[in-house]
Amino acid sequence: MSQLTAVLIGAGSRGAGGYAPYALDYPHELKFVAVAETDPVRRDKMAQAHGIPPESCYESWEGLLAQPQLAHIAVICTQDRMHYEPTMLALSKKYHVLLEKPMSPDPLECLDMEQAARDNDRLLTICHVLRYTPFWSAVKQAITEGRIGEVASIQLNENVGYWHIAHSFVRGNWNNSDSSSPMILAKSCHDMDVLSWLMDKPCTHVSSFGSLMHFNADHAPEGSADRCLDCSVEATCPYSAPRFYLSNQFKGWARHFSQDLAKENIVQGMRETDYGRCVYRSDNNVVDHQVVNMEFEGGATAMFSMCGFTFEQERRIQIMGTRGELRAEEDKITLYDFLTHQKTEITIPPQSAGHGGGDAGIVRSFLNEVRHCSGQEGLTSAAASVRSHLMAFAAEESRLNGGKAIILSDYAKDLAAVK
Repeated sequence: MSQLTAVLIGAGSRGAGGYAPYALDYPHELKFVAVAETDPVRRDKMAQAHGIPPESCYESWEGLLAQPQLAHIAVICTQDRMHYEPTMLALSKKYHVLLEKPMSPDPLECLDMEQAARDNDRLLTICHVLRYTPFWSAVKQAITEGRIGEVASIQLNENVGYWHIAHSFVRGNWNNSDSSSPMILAKSCHDMDVLSWLMDKPCTHVSSFGSLMHFNADHAPEGSADRCLDCSVEATCPYSAPRFYLSNQFKGWARHFSQDLAKENIVQGMRETDYGRCVYRSDNNVVDHQVVNMEFEGGATAMFSMCGFTFEQERRIQIMGTRGELRAEEDKITLYDFLTHQKTEITIPPQSAGHGGGDAGIVRSFLNEVRHCSGQEGLTSAAASVRSHLMAFAAEESRLNGGKAIILSDYAKDLAAVK
């Protein structure tokens, strides 16, 4: 199996921590030869782990992509609003691109990237990693085999977890849609993609409701302060930063603001960064709960619910077919047959790797696609991703307009006219 080379643009938790480790586990398949990262600590850490020489380490993606093509592949894991420009330039320089989700918060940029990949005859694969996990692959296989008949309706719950929403979407990088993306893209584009994939039919109508109900100044407890470390009522708050980051259970998440997890460094980070701010005073504007209703070609429907107020971080799905029903959560899939009344359970072995095995799975699949083709037909190609992104964009438009139903074909025509 031939070794492919790659450059990494953005050496954060997804780039350096999620996808790049594949090259360390399977060095005969993949080698990173250059990195672009603004943070010198992250840049040096990536370089040391992968043996990247100093002359191949860049402070910006502009510096890296100003060079002649350095590798077969560009893995781009910058923040949401920094995807478009490096992706377009990398494609023009004939890199195959593995791009972290979401493609972009701008639907026109998504369409541009899809077209650029086609024009340059390069692969552009979006990191919808759930499709590459054993769990979701087994759900898809059960549908494809007709084990529950034709799908009539799907209910998908994304339980974000009270601690995860506070960390990532109230205090963290994805707390404000003006600098990142709406919640339906930043967190739930995975779910829009899964629903599109499982239905395997065009979505025709979307409506949505949701709001920032709780994490706002109106709900700040009496006596609370701007920062948890200065707060007189911190001990009674379930979203307390010290409760999270000084605990063994959640301490690892402190790596987002402190590479060294010594307690004094974590405390300093809580004093100096947004991760120590009060969740009711964090300049956040993304929703803390949202529901989306969808109709697909042929009449099948889906309901998606995202909520931050859950104890567990998990997804639960119920798929109702004309001959049976599928229920799935965590590592267990249960099939019910209407004719025989037989119940069949499928247990998926726990996956220790990131995203239930999806991080490694997508890299492995992408490398095989690069070796054997140069077209656009990968499992999560830009073309496939644009379909689910448009569902998310339409859902957000509906939410902002009182739940008005959006006709997807009209929405796509309006975008095309603007483009």
